[in-house]
Amino acid sequence: MRRIAKKATAAALTSVLVLAAGSQLSASALENKTKKPIAKNVIVMISDGWGYNQIAATDYYQYGKLGTQLYESFPFQMGMSTYSVGSYDPTAAWDSFDYLKNRPTDSAAAATAMSTGEKTYDAAIGVDDDGSVLRHISEDLEAAGKATGVVSSVEFSHATPAGFVAHNASRNNYSEIANEMLKDSATDVIIGAGNPYYNDNGDLMITPNYRFVGGSATWNALVEGTLEVSDANGDGIVDELDKWTLIQEKEEFEALQTGKTPSRLVGVPQVATTLQQARGGDRLADPYAVPLNDNVPDLATITNVALNVLDNDEDGFFLMIEGGAIDWAGHANQKGRVIEEQMDFNKAVEAVNSWVRENSNWGETLLIVTGDHETGYLTGPNSGTESDPMWTSIVNNGAGVLPGMEWNSTDHTNSIIPLYAKGDAARLLKSYADESDSVRGSYIDNTEIAELIRQAMNIR
Repeated sequence: MRRIAKKATAAALTSVLVLAAGSQLSASALENKTKKPIAKNVIVMISDGWGYNQIAATDYYQYGKLGTQLYESFPFQMGMSTYSVGSYDPTAAWDSFDYLKNRPTDSAAAATAMSTGEKTYDAAIGVDDDGSVLRHISEDLEAAGKATGVVSSVEFSHATPAGFVAHNASRNNYSEIANEMLKDSATDVIIGAGNPYYNDNGDLMITPNYRFVGGSATWNALVEGTLEVSDANGDGIVDELDKWTLIQEKEEFEALQTGKTPSRLVGVPQVATTLQQARGGDRLADPYAVPLNDNVPDLATITNVALNVLDNDEDGFFLMIEGGAIDWAGHANQKGRVIEEQMDFNKAVEAVNSWVRENSNWGETLLIVTGDHETGYLTGPNSGTESDPMWTSIVNNGAGVLPGMEWNSTDHTNSIIPLYAKGDAARLLKSYADESDSVRGSYIDNTEIAELIRQAMNIR
């Protein structure tokens, strides 16, 4: 019922929303809308903070050799530049060890670039360098009658999921962002941490923290099912089909991986900032030496839930999946936990691959696996010293043993990061990868992700 209404009003919504964004469809764009889309579904997976060496370290720890992750066998592989307002110089990047530390992007600017196709300043969510509102691909796709969703292993109002839905001058305005996502957007699935009643170990807190869920009034209304929302399905009436169903318990997530689903779902696992990375214990220990939180789902489970909701839409969907705490482990220079988080993300990639195999096909679904920037400037040992080569490789110490690796920063870098893609529409990447790095080869810019998706889903 909900999807039929959404589809029926797609043309009207497109006109209204495009005009509201201050732009008009050109004649060529209107003509293009009569053509058959290349992709029905698009899934973008973002390992926040990864680079080539984060993958290599995880490969070595898991399997004792490189090239072992599922996405490393994908047919389309290239690099991606991640700078915000500025540029990337391939020559300077390999002539100077410190060049990549210069004015690195942040997750908000990077997510905005991938979601809108426009560069912006650091900390900006869905607005350009002048503060003007930008249009997300999710807004385009909702107007075209498709379902959309964002999920993350960190707070759902954090930079990357917010950067695909909301509009705000600062990523730090978490309550404002959460309220926009929950009350004003047409997003169908929102899942992420930030539960106000639990700490990073998944224990109940005496004093709740409502910062990441829009404040106490929003949260209480969400729990009670009385939260005022916009007309998300576009049928001209705000009714029960527009309202959120909230889940929090691990068992609820596990149960919703299959079977009947609500029309709109918000999931907030019972943990504060991240599913696992921020838990207590020795934060510099080897992977899994500290027991995991046992009351929260993993990213693969969350991914399955989102897919089970979104694939109800016969017109297709867009889903952004973020492994958000690879970045957090990089900032904290945690070797063990960065591998834990990357392994969790890799399992989610496998879950998506299984969903495509069982419920769709690569002719109608495009999967892009990439990051938003590198964090921690991870290299092999003794990099960046006068007596040694400027960059050394991660050292393989065998499966189950931490590889030889070294952090050179507690911040982001402007490194070229890897991008992997699968699906018939992935062939479009070839026309975008028209820049070259002497080490990483052909690469695209992060703004071209939005351009590619609009082309693949025929909304240019």
